[in-house]
Amino acid sequence: MKTTNYSIISFLFITIVICLSFYFMMPQSYDTTEAPLSEFSTQRAFSKVKTMSAKPHFVGSKNHEAVAQYLISELKNLGLNPSVQEGFTLSDGGTLVKSKNILAKIKGTSPEISGSIGVTNNSKALLLLSHYDSAPHSYSHGASDDASGVATILESVRAFLNNKTKHKNDIIILFTDAEEIGLNGAALFVTQHKLAKNIGLVLNLEARGSSGPGYMLMETNEGNAKMVDAFSNGSVRYPVSNSLMYSIYKMLPNDTDLTVFREQGQIQGFNFAFIDSHFNYHTQQDNAQNLSKNTLEHQGSYVLPLLNYFGNADISNLNSSSDKVYFNIPFTFVSYPFDWILPMLVIGFVLFFAFVMIGLGKQVLRMDEILKGFVPLLTSLIVIGGITYVLWKVLLGFYPQYKDILQGFTYNGHDYIYAFVSLTLCICFLIYSNNGKRNPEMSQTIAPQLIWLIINTAIAFQLKGGGFFIIPVLCSLLMVGFFVITQKPNAVLNLILSIPTLLLIVPFIQMLPVGLGLKMLYVSTILTVLSFTLLLPIFGSFSKMKTWSLAFLLLSFGFFAKAHTTSGYKNGKAKPNSLLYVLNGDSGKAYWATYDKTTDEWTKEYLGEKPKNASLLNKNKLYSKYGSQYTLMADAPKKNIAKPSITFAKDSVIGSKHFLKIIISPNRNVNRYDVFVNNMTIQNLKANGVKSLDFKTKIGGQASNKLLSYYVVNNEPLVMEFTIPAGEKVDMDLVESSFDLMSNPMFKMTKRKNWMMPTPFVLNDAVVITQKIKPTPVAAIEQPQRPFYRRNAVAQDSIPLQNDTIR
Repeated sequence: MKTTNYSIISFLFITIVICLSFYFMMPQSYDTTEAPLSEFSTQRAFSKVKTMSAKPHFVGSKNHEAVAQYLISELKNLGLNPSVQEGFTLSDGGTLVKSKNILAKIKGTSPEISGSIGVTNNSKALLLLSHYDSAPHSYSHGASDDASGVATILESVRAFLNNKTKHKNDIIILFTDAEEIGLNGAALFVTQHKLAKNIGLVLNLEARGSSGPGYMLMETNEGNAKMVDAFSNGSVRYPVSNSLMYSIYKMLPNDTDLTVFREQGQIQGFNFAFIDSHFNYHTQQDNAQNLSKNTLEHQGSYVLPLLNYFGNADISNLNSSSDKVYFNIPFTFVSYPFDWILPMLVIGFVLFFAFVMIGLGKQVLRMDEILKGFVPLLTSLIVIGGITYVLWKVLLGFYPQYKDILQGFTYNGHDYIYAFVSLTLCICFLIYSNNGKRNPEMSQTIAPQLIWLIINTAIAFQLKGGGFFIIPVLCSLLMVGFFVITQKPNAVLNLILSIPTLLLIVPFIQMLPVGLGLKMLYVSTILTVLSFTLLLPIFGSFSKMKTWSLAFLLLSFGFFAKAHTTSGYKNGKAKPNSLLYVLNGDSGKAYWATYDKTTDEWTKEYLGEKPKNASLLNKNKLYSKYGSQYTLMADAPKKNIAKPSITFAKDSVIGSKHFLKIIISPNRNVNRYDVFVNNMTIQNLKANGVKSLDFKTKIGGQASNKLLSYYVVNNEPLVMEFTIPAGEKVDMDLVESSFDLMSNPMFKMTKRKNWMMPTPFVLNDAVVITQKIKPTPVAAIEQPQRPFYRRNAVAQDSIPLQNDTIR
């Protein structure tokens, strides 16, 4: 059937299915007035987001404590008795901080039993988890990450309590601290709080953007079968997840608090996180104005029904020895055992060879045409993959400002996705134009089906979470099978059988660049080719294919033109830039420094027209999620900044060991210390009274010679106790930072333009002092206008942890 009407109807059908699949991923409306008290209200939750995110509230800031007090008040307003857990933790990534967790418990009805260790609950508790600190360095307001999560939990719990929902399991609400710098609050709770031992399941809310659907990412220690069944039984209205997503998530350079629960406490759980508008992540633009209320509604649509379900479900043992493949389609969550993957693959190969043999026998398929089918397929993959890869490199050269967005997803990123997908379809239609031959698309479909079967074979043995990709292949095989048996195509059947491809594969074409950056565009275009060729029984039968090719070419040009018109920066879509004042405390030399590849009109005020290469400042590299380091620098005037006091409280050699206790006390308001070692073998390290915990996080990072990064709260000193071999010399460097360059009275800084913002993920807008760690002579300690700070007992000994303190 090659008619213009068929082509248009098929195209409209496919377009509508794709649009509806995205539309029904998440709620498209929310309460414009306050919803009944028995329901989750996006407006009520959003008002809490606005309150929490009015100002940046990173660890150590005044606003951080204000948000903590606000959360305590909100929990009390719910009729709960909140408590505070405070204490130091040191991750094995070297992040040291004093965290302040806020928690409350809603007691369940399950009876308590007496045992040898006291009275305990014979059921496991459900934990609702989110963090309340915002990202440091970039003036992030933390609206999406993670005031949205905290507000969603507060509003869900309010509705839950209002409904007087009966629940046998205890429900624990935990708002962790210091997630952004190293998951330290979660580690403090898991390793030191008595309630952690009774948790059976965690629901964790997170964000890596400010819009889009909330994806469910489960974290399991072994098999996922029980967890999949439990989530399915929760009957959420808009489930968005698949078993391949967690495999992709594990490749990303980040973790969540739930990772600590899984690794340290062997406690499993579900993450719910949205990732679109990734360019706002950890930036000044993560404010309430940019948070999508539809996204907030989607997060609420997860929590309240799961709270109702897991409040009464048996969550005492969700470990499983088996796994399941799972995926969502609109309004439905589908799963089946891993054991089905190989049989489904075998069925695919059996159908493939059976239909090919039948087709050849009936002479409706020809071997020469089947073999020739590999030519357009491979041509499409090579040409489109190559063009996309090269063209994106060219665009990065033409628009160098795109490299400023470290997240890798530009403000016009969606336009580029649509442009490259349209260009791909243009090339596919051109290559597969069939010059009037009768049903050549059926023979041409055999090659991509074989490629897809090979891909699924690899999936079956290496990446079983993607086992659902066999379903679109089976449907494509049925299209060809019906043709070879009846010797004529069935247009309606083909459109119906196209739906699995549109629902299961097409979403990845958009999701991969959104989540992993536009560098993944070439993967999206290759996936577009593989989807197009899987549906060749439909697309290959279009009339006037070259006309369709031209139409998609024009559409592609339109999206590229739109991307060009929005390629610049403006207020709300700001240009990131960076500036630091770096003072060498040993030499007295001072520099302006930046991570930017080129200067702009603001940084030029300090770096000048011809800044120098900043390689000499990169001896001790500070952690950056994307590997950033100082690029340019210029001489700066020396300021009389008070250096820290360094005291060797213990410095003795006993046998083969050199025992050291070093106290570093700030003499100005300080936010961060980074300590580096050179040719030293550090053993038995304790920092501020705590040893390193073995929870491996990708957040804090581990530079080759970094010992630790200490985020300072209340100007408390850093106390390090350790040993080194007796023959080694003490050779350590200190980097002391305050995040106050723009407000420090010693500097007269020009305010950024409204289309600029601080670069995220790096130490920025900071006053930095670098120096060797050696005792400060008493007479040389600088005392100018020394601000008040609280000296803790740690200056004499280690600080005891304060757990379960009721405030």
